[in-house]
Amino acid sequence: MSTFPMKDMANTYIEHSIVINNFVTDVGSQLKNSLCRVFGDSVKYKWTENDNKPIIPDVSINCDIKNRRSTNFLGVPRFIMEVLSDATEQYDRSEKMELYKKVEVAEYWIVDWRKKQVEIYVLSPDENSIDDAEYRLIATVTEQNKEELKIHMFPNIKIDFVQLFDGVD
Repeated sequence: MSTFPMKDMANTYIEHSIVINNFVTDVGSQLKNSLCRVFGDSVKYKWTENDNKPIIPDVSINCDIKNRRSTNFLGVPRFIMEVLSDATEQYDRSEKMELYKKVEVAEYWIVDWRKKQVEIYVLSPDENSIDDAEYRLIATVTEQNKEELKIHMFPNIKIDFVQLFDGVD
């Protein structure tokens, strides 16, 4: 089984952090009175599917925040967002995506701040297997179709495309 090591994010652009902070601020205020919380890239998850090695998503929405040991969440968030950078794009699109599929994260966003683009993937049953699920790309959102930006697992949450990329030139 392959392992998914933590990556040093020291070489990421400030725009990477701006997108994360915009999302956390916007969505966090809307989740205030719920059992779910949104976290930026400061929390770790440990899963047996990853040999209990810590993994740090850029953003996660977790509704199982009591399921933790020490500084690590053990439960699976319903939503994860990764913001691409030159150093992490291949990792986010392959190993991390595969791990998130394996632990059954219901919705996975890949955000490219350079293109101002959001790829929205939703976990769907694999037609060829009873046990497996696959990520299905349901939208690639850009300035041209920005009204399609929504979190499918949290339909009451409003997320604004312009606000997500506010401060990214």
